[in-house]
Amino acid sequence: MLKLMDKLFIRPLQNAAEARLCADFMAASEPWLTLNFSAEQIFQRLSNPQRDVYVAEMENQVVGALVLHLDGVLNGYLQLLAIHPDQRGSGLGAQLLAFAEERIFQQSPNAFLCVSDFNLRAQKFYEHHGYQRIGELSDFLVQGRSEILLRKTKGPLRSFHPVILNH
Repeated sequence: MLKLMDKLFIRPLQNAAEARLCADFMAASEPWLTLNFSAEQIFQRLSNPQRDVYVAEMENQVVGALVLHLDGVLNGYLQLLAIHPDQRGSGLGAQLLAFAEERIFQQSPNAFLCVSDFNLRAQKFYEHHGYQRIGELSDFLVQGRSEILLRKTKGPLRSFHPVILNH
């Protein structure tokens, strides 16, 4: 799956080298610094074969990553959305989020994600894009910090009809 959005290509993660590149820039920036996530821990999340993992590429440079969990109780969980620190504030996050939502809303009326309580910039970003706070998970990732559970919905699950894709 290759998608072009204003010179931004979003495609599946291709290999461990790309996962390492993303893990390295993420581990050196917020919120992962405050959460004390190592590059190796992030690499493991990016390498999980049970997840849909994408990278955002612009001018042959990987500038972001996206991990979706598309089954289970929270079908449509956006596990990770990251933009390289040098590219933050450029609109790439909104494009990556739009891609994630397009993918999620094909099979679920709900998109879920968590954002750290201290990450006010991300909270505002998601609120601006229609996400609402539905809960708080205290001490979820690390002691003394909460993850805020957010949801964007297209309506009740019982009235939702998934998109049937012809391959």
